[in-house]
Amino acid sequence: MIQVLIAEDDKLCRTILEKNLNKWGYEIISTEDGKEAWRVIQEKKIQIAILDWIMPKMDGVELCKKIRGKKWDEYIYLIMLTVRSKQSDIRKGFAAGVDDYITKPFDTHELKARLQTGKRIIGLQNQLLDSQKKLQEIATHDTLTNLLNRYEILNILTDEFHRSLRENKPVSTVMLDIDFFKKTNDSYGHNVGDEVLIEVASRLRGTLRRYDKVGRYGGDEFLAILPGCDLKNAGRIAERLRRAVCKERIKTEAGQLYVTVSLGCASSENQSYKSIEYLVKFSDKAMYHAKNMGRNCVIAS
Repeated sequence: MIQVLIAEDDKLCRTILEKNLNKWGYEIISTEDGKEAWRVIQEKKIQIAILDWIMPKMDGVELCKKIRGKKWDEYIYLIMLTVRSKQSDIRKGFAAGVDDYITKPFDTHELKARLQTGKRIIGLQNQLLDSQKKLQEIATHDTLTNLLNRYEILNILTDEFHRSLRENKPVSTVMLDIDFFKKTNDSYGHNVGDEVLIEVASRLRGTLRRYDKVGRYGGDEFLAILPGCDLKNAGRIAERLRRAVCKERIKTEAGQLYVTVSLGCASSENQSYKSIEYLVKFSDKAMYHAKNMGRNCVIAS
């Protein structure tokens, strides 16, 4: 249901608006002055606002400017209600960010039509936002595992690394690789390999802390970012990840497979790691050390 704010200090006009909007199926919040309307707009999910030009405490034009001066998650369609009909006044209203006008005394059929126009525009805006979200998801996530992709996980690591420098707190990385994954693909086919990747990704995501991030770095390699975490604690979290992957066999179309991972950790507390490239390089190096140690283990360097 579309939520409409009515900001009108004239009681009779406000009552007529409320009666008609209720009849047409809108959810209504009414206010008597611009200051109260501004408070409501900041607290509620208002989609259409009908604003009187002349109101106590803050007039409609000033209120429009404040609304347009702030970034909102969704567009607010603004209709100005006024007795003013001069071209100069209309231009002033549009310059403030008004979408449409209704002059007093208003015709209810005209009001209904203008509200329907606002409703259509809001619908189109929501479709656009949904499309943008889907495009953002495609651009930042791996299509198979739905984890962050390599580009995005490295972007996040860059941000976390710079924040760690500003706040003088460590950030750690964990690189992990599925043991003998090529053998799985060669023996059972890529469909089974994909099933393994999807389940491993799910177990990793479900084990990490809320503010940690994990992405598919490439192939069967994954990179986890652990903000505020020193090397010792990174090793503990990596061990939890290892156990989460191998604790239960993974169900696939080829049957239940026992899957293990090798993990390597690095931390910015090591002062010689002066960039994200160092963190990634040495967590990757530690991971290969884990493989050389027999796989299915954690090495923290």
